[in-house]
Amino acid sequence: MTNQEKWDRRFLALAKEVSTWSKDPSTKCGAILVKNRRIVGTGYNGFPAGVIDDPDKYRDRDLKYKMVVHAEVNACINAGKDAVASTLYVYPSFMIPPICNECAKVAIQAGVSTIVGFEPDKEHAARAKRWEDSILISRQMFAEAGITWRSYDE
Repeated sequence: MTNQEKWDRRFLALAKEVSTWSKDPSTKCGAILVKNRRIVGTGYNGFPAGVIDDPDKYRDRDLKYKMVVHAEVNACINAGKDAVASTLYVYPSFMIPPICNECAKVAIQAGVSTIVGFEPDKEHAARAKRWEDSILISRQMFAEAGITWRSYDE
């Protein structure tokens, strides 16, 4: 295992821990932004600050999808200008790269240079079908913007 992989796995473990902070009963996602081996931003999926975490809102999938801020977006917002030239660690991965096109737009605009995730396990890969088109768009935008990504077996 390379030194880079050791650091990547450490930060992915932290993203996994941050994912447990989400109150969404069906999907818990976490993200860590790192620059020079220093955490500059964290995020988990949930409603915007000040919006009540009512379990009924999470059970109403249509409403939930319209209200939830993704972990990656929260990490970029929390990092602010420190997101420039940073690495975004994301847990879990449904596909590779592990972020949807909406999060990809934010990451690119924030200046993130690299995305890291685990290879999707069977449980998460089975849920990936609905994200397939979004991931293809992410790949295209990353290629055009020069964003790299890497993944590891969990």
